[in-house]
Amino acid sequence: MLRIIIADDHQVIREGIKRIINSQIDLEITAEVETGEALLSKISTDKFDVVILDVGLPGRSGIGILGDIRKFEPKLPVLIFSMQPEERVAIRAIRAGANAYLSKEAPVDVLLQAIRTISTGRKYITPSIAEKLAETIDDNFSGTLHSRLSDREFEVMCLIARGKSVKEIAESKSISINTVNTYRTRILSKMDFNNNMELAYYVIKNKLID
Repeated sequence: MLRIIIADDHQVIREGIKRIINSQIDLEITAEVETGEALLSKISTDKFDVVILDVGLPGRSGIGILGDIRKFEPKLPVLIFSMQPEERVAIRAIRAGANAYLSKEAPVDVLLQAIRTISTGRKYITPSIAEKLAETIDDNFSGTLHSRLSDREFEVMCLIARGKSVKEIAESKSISINTVNTYRTRILSKMDFNNNMELAYYVIKNKLID
């Protein structure tokens, strides 16, 4: 029996996934949490075979939490689950160490196959993600502007595009205002933008936020 923990701040989503997984004779949700911090605490004290991690957790993103998981559980299979289409953050998630990335709209059989596959230490890569990964290593592929950003820079960019103030971003990410300003400067420089308006237009045009 594979022991699975799910981290998602939406109870309805958690209940739906639990019903699907607990109906399988070889799978069981043995713990559920609503925040990244609670997930890290659980992983540090209990044993799990697979983690299902929502990318849109409150506070820090699931990808940020994944980075912390990899520091003390480098081989723990993690499936990043998201409402966002694959093209938005899939490659970023895989590069950060996720074993699989699925949209919450994925068919049930795909979810179950992904869980069983990554539990063996392998990655589960959908054909569309595989194609995007191939593009990123193509010498002739220039990549998107936002692919130049670090994970934290990407998060800050999306928050700026949502209209969040520097103070709000600093508080939500538990960093200083000066650090936020530093990230903003780096983002504008890497993406060759002059101001927040140009940045926000790019984010919305490329559907990087809902």
